[in-house]
Amino acid sequence: MGRRYFTVAEANALLPEMEEIFRRTDVLREEMAEGIDRLKILDALWGDRIEDPGIPDRGELLETRAHVRQVIARLERLVNERIVSEGVRFPQGGFEHGLLDFPTLFHGRTVFLCWHRGEEEIRAWHEVDAGYAGRRPLTPDQALRMGRG
Repeated sequence: MGRRYFTVAEANALLPEMEEIFRRTDVLREEMAEGIDRLKILDALWGDRIEDPGIPDRGELLETRAHVRQVIARLERLVNERIVSEGVRFPQGGFEHGLLDFPTLFHGRTVFLCWHRGEEEIRAWHEVDAGYAGRRPLTPDQALRMGRG
């Protein structure tokens, strides 16, 4: 299957779902961070002996590791099934900063409609190699032309 190209209207229609997915990823990322913090505490307590099967915190260590792995798997599944599978991409740092790029066609070339979490609609676009720093305001005329072969 080829790359999906979005019109501005199609990308805008997905934004409420993208916001909800980011809210869900926030919860999962917080849960993951709490587990990692607990692992760091256990590591600080036991140092080089952390892998010793005889330490009293061994059960907690193994349980916490397993839980963190499960949370990571849930996070990856959510992102892959609900964002990436739609043809939407994360630019560099996008996951951490709430940025998504929607591929579109403009004057026969691929560019990205750029969305920053919290924006109610797509307001900017950029060239494939420009990234967030190269965002340009989306004009109404451009919005009508983008995504159309």
